[in-house]
Amino acid sequence: MTDVGTLWEVGLPLVGTAGGLGYAKVRAPRVFWSLVGLPVARVRFATTYHSTMDVCGLTVQPSRLRAFMVRNIARRPDVQAVPPKVRRVRGTSTGLRVTLRLPAGLEPADVMAASERLRHAWGVHSVNVVETKPGFVELRMTGYDVLSKVRMPRQRPSGPMTVPVALREDGTAFVRDYLKVPHALTLGANQSGKSMYQRNLIAGLARIPVALVGIDCKRGVEQRGYAPRLSALAITPEEADGLLDGLVGEMERRFDLLSVHGVADIWALPEHVRPVPVVVLVDEAAELFLVATKKDEECRDRMVTQLIRLGQLARAAGIFLEVCGQRFGSDLGKGATALRAQLTGRTVHRVNDKQTAEMGVGDIAPDAVATVLTIPSDRPGIAVAGDTSGGWSRIRTPALTAAEAAAICAEHAHLTPDLPALAAYRPVAPASVGEPESVPLVKPSPATA
Repeated sequence: MTDVGTLWEVGLPLVGTAGGLGYAKVRAPRVFWSLVGLPVARVRFATTYHSTMDVCGLTVQPSRLRAFMVRNIARRPDVQAVPPKVRRVRGTSTGLRVTLRLPAGLEPADVMAASERLRHAWGVHSVNVVETKPGFVELRMTGYDVLSKVRMPRQRPSGPMTVPVALREDGTAFVRDYLKVPHALTLGANQSGKSMYQRNLIAGLARIPVALVGIDCKRGVEQRGYAPRLSALAITPEEADGLLDGLVGEMERRFDLLSVHGVADIWALPEHVRPVPVVVLVDEAAELFLVATKKDEECRDRMVTQLIRLGQLARAAGIFLEVCGQRFGSDLGKGATALRAQLTGRTVHRVNDKQTAEMGVGDIAPDAVATVLTIPSDRPGIAVAGDTSGGWSRIRTPALTAAEAAAICAEHAHLTPDLPALAAYRPVAPASVGEPESVPLVKPSPATA
């Protein structure tokens, strides 16, 4: 009986502890990783590093001087291959960061190609390889699936035009930096999370001093809630035609200002004369390209030409494009491919066919197409984000309802600048409950008044 009692006293806390850790692994993965996963991963990494690098083909033969010293000074007949030198190991709340110094003969691409083998060898969820500077790479390991429940990092990026939009697979924030990637294209099927991405983007832009211009030819169903923060809004192709003409006129006036001051872009202007940056948000771009009758082709061609001009020239004038749609390719009509070539950033959610994935990332990162095609339908918000540098990563946007995004826009309505060139398209706040539905969303232009 004494033995049974002892077993009961010792076993019950152990069972409780094991149950608590099991619960934490599912419900609180950050806690489980910090308590259990991180210590185990560090020990496994330290004890198996050399052998893992060897079997993964990430070692090189030592130099002649090193081999001579090993044989004649250390008196060791065998000379081991040299792996990358570990410079720093740092644990985080989501994984492990390891900085490596590559020996002569290895390049970052070699480590990237072995990332899947390293993931299995060290028992982590993912291993992402980032080149930090010539000769150095950082292994960003995640101990669990950080995209299953998105929690954005607390540290916010710095910069006049940087907006954190989503979470990367390596636990860092995916940031839209308009000074580095001025124009972008977002693709995705229905219910893929494309609208969620747009809401997070608009909510982030609403907090900084920029002008937001919306083009939503679905009668404003997506963007009408953001009216308090929009400097201009077009809800029909006819209005979009006039709005794009106004944007091109604004761009040309800004070029005149740059010419007077002898600078190349608005960021080189003195702050007191610098015009406010403008972000143009185009929702469902196909509505601008598709025409019902031959009579509409002239309007379509003019709008597409103006968009291409903005994509080619507007960056220096501080005007940036965010184009969104389900498909975007030559099948839309003339000019679609030329415009897509100007959209440096690409974000592709779940799509319905391989051709759409190739339209989005096939020309900048062909190896990302397969990843796009494996995005599950039951995980909206997951996407592949990349740019023309060839780099790409899986991301997921945090949940944000349309009402929450509209509330953020209303809260920061005082930041909405007036653009005289687009004054005719300044939106009126949407009607509140109890008001008649005929309240206009957009002020009539002088031509139709």
